Amino acid sequence: MSKLFSALAASSLLLMGSALAERQPREVSEREAWELHSRVITLDTHVDIGRGYATPQLDPGVMTRAQVDLPKMRAGGLDAAFFIVYVAQGSLTEQGYANARQRAEDSYQAIKRMTRAYRDQIGLARTADEVEALHAEGKLVALIGMENAYPLGTSVDEIPLWAERGVRYVGITHMGNNQFGGSSNPRLDQGDKPDQGLTDLGRELVKKLNDYGIMVDISHVGKRSSLEAMALSRAPVIASHSGVTGVHPNLRNLDDEQLDAIKANGGVAQMVAFRSYVAAVDPRIQRGQDELRQRYLSAGWSGASDADVQAYMDGLAELRRTYQDVTLAQFIDHIDYAVDRIGIEHVGIVSDFDGGGGVEGWDDATETINVTWELMRRGYSEDEIRALWSGNVLRVMRAVEAAAKH
Repeated sequence: MSKLFSALAASSLLLMGSALAERQPREVSEREAWELHSRVITLDTHVDIGRGYATPQLDPGVMTRAQVDLPKMRAGGLDAAFFIVYVAQGSLTEQGYANARQRAEDSYQAIKRMTRAYRDQIGLARTADEVEALHAEGKLVALIGMENAYPLGTSVDEIPLWAERGVRYVGITHMGNNQFGGSSNPRLDQGDKPDQGLTDLGRELVKKLNDYGIMVDISHVGKRSSLEAMALSRAPVIASHSGVTGVHPNLRNLDDEQLDAIKANGGVAQMVAFRSYVAAVDPRIQRGQDELRQRYLSAGWSGASDADVQAYMDGLAELRRTYQDVTLAQFIDHIDYAVDRIGIEHVGIVSDFDGGGGVEGWDDATETINVTWELMRRGYSEDEIRALWSGNVLRVMRAVEAAAKH
């Protein structure tokens, strides 16, 4: 903990001038941090689920190797999370769509297994009101997001099904262009073109999501496609897990024009604690990680044994202990920048845990308190922290619900 907070103290000296003018850094005790933390609903908008999720292989009801499980949420004061139906981008073929649909189904069923098995601890929310009601009951809250619309295939006819199941945001693309639009990371080596904007089907998707009260997610989406989606959407959008290029240039991050468009749309940009999107990773860590991946994950995550996965994670943790890691303080710099650019009401907090996310100081759900603590140390008020943690997302959810036609 001392290493973490020495890093936080050093980072405080690097705050932007505008942020210093409005928010005066101050000393905050751990007790003060926990008191405020317990009074706000903390909602993480992107948590992935691992293979074998909600089975004896990976039981979220007990402490696991995952960054998020129910005991870790309780320990760190993480009240709610969007659990993700994620499918990597594949071929735009009938077989590709069929495979993607099955993977999406598997992920959805895993999330449902969790909420059924631990219904006394966590409930599934479909509306902003249900998030607040479940929290008031003392339960943890699960929501569902879909990362990559690829499993929908060549029409938007399955949107009503996913809406009924509880999906409350859909990301248009992921890594690689798809049938709906251009990605922030097109696979140029596989024939993708730079982002050409939304396709006709992509425009249908935005309208259909609006109709069924599902947030349009522009994270992972190319700039042109994201701007077109925001212009077309009659409801506020969400960038469920992105950083800002104004702090760290990365293809996955949002530039000022995109941030301004989110503000104009009434949406929210969730700042993500994903190391390589937050800051430059020490090249020695990166080289070591590449070597570990080649050694233990040469067949991919799905082809690795549990022992190989554990060896990879242990090796990566040792690298991060040995060399300077990307810190929580550097992550909060993204929040500062976005707040200064577009206002506190359009910014939020997200981890991308179990999908590559995490920084030193917030590397699993047990450390969630540290985010609130550092925001307090930087001079954010309780109302501002409440807005960042959940208030802004719940506002957007309510606006999307009000705009729905079904």
